[in-house]
Amino acid sequence: MNVGIPKERRPYEFRVGLTPAGVESLCQNSHVVFIEHEAGVGAGYPDKEYEKAGGRIVFSIEEVYGRADYLLKFSRPTDQELDLIQPGTTFLGFLYLASTRQTKVDVLLRDKITSIAYEQIQESDGSLPVLRALSQIGGAMAADVAALLLHSDQGGRGILMGGIPGVPPADVVILGGGTAGSYAARACVGRGAHVTLLDKDINVLQRVSQFPGNILTLLSSQRNIEKSLGYADVVIGAVHVTGMRAPLLVSREMVRHMKPRSVIIDLSIDQGGCFETSRPTTHANPTYVEEGVVHYCVPNMPGVVARTATNGFVNAALPYILDIINLGVDEAINRNPAIEFGITTYKGELRHLSRLTKK
Repeated sequence: MNVGIPKERRPYEFRVGLTPAGVESLCQNSHVVFIEHEAGVGAGYPDKEYEKAGGRIVFSIEEVYGRADYLLKFSRPTDQELDLIQPGTTFLGFLYLASTRQTKVDVLLRDKITSIAYEQIQESDGSLPVLRALSQIGGAMAADVAALLLHSDQGGRGILMGGIPGVPPADVVILGGGTAGSYAARACVGRGAHVTLLDKDINVLQRVSQFPGNILTLLSSQRNIEKSLGYADVVIGAVHVTGMRAPLLVSREMVRHMKPRSVIIDLSIDQGGCFETSRPTTHANPTYVEEGVVHYCVPNMPGVVARTATNGFVNAALPYILDIINLGVDEAINRNPAIEFGITTYKGELRHLSRLTKK
């Protein structure tokens, strides 16, 4: 099979769809891998490393898309990239189609493109093994971002996250105790913050309560969310529903009653966001102020730690990638049911994707 690895074109997206080690694995299985010139440079992988692994460097976006039976990308395609995907191609990436424009889904359906969303690959225990690494990174980064945005020169409340003797630390509220929320809690506690974590699952709260440090856990309800937002210096949204838009947990009215110059970090923004006031931003202009509150809503947050993010992703995704390309989609599903949940469009049909929500 011919496999294409294009260069990512979204702003501040430095990750790449496969490492040289992954390319070597595909080549050892008799596949031909075409890598667009400098596709891996942002993650620290020059062309020569891909060539050493057996890959072939191509010098135009049209060639890498035109040659591929399977496309391995990181982020979901732009309009230009969608137009270049050949009908019948199998396309793998972090797609988040539940929160994208309907027109993009229509193109995938029209051209009978089989699209496989890494974030939806799901094992029998409910875990999301490929998404996990990026959620871990996003959660850990949220603490760094929060600490910076609390500074007065960033528009924040002028609070040192960990405080000092006689001066209290920041109050951080985290909505969601999954992988991203748990990592955010650990990182914020490590910086000395007071942390409150809310989740609707009591088993999640039991697990989080065992973490080192003093974390207050609350069942997620409108009353508890409103109460927590009232004293928060930072609120981190970390909710995820596989194959669906993120639920809107925080209304504009609730944001309006937060402390002036407090901070919202919406880690759910790639699924549409869990705050009514959220809208996507970029690493170039990461924040805006809405209702007197600083908002940080960068969808590709881990894109600037590209080396770590790419390697963490490939460690988890490569077994699934090999199954899909070695066996073909149908046989890969038969042998590994986890892959089935990742299929969002298949030969003109919509699969495992709910779009009956606000976009």
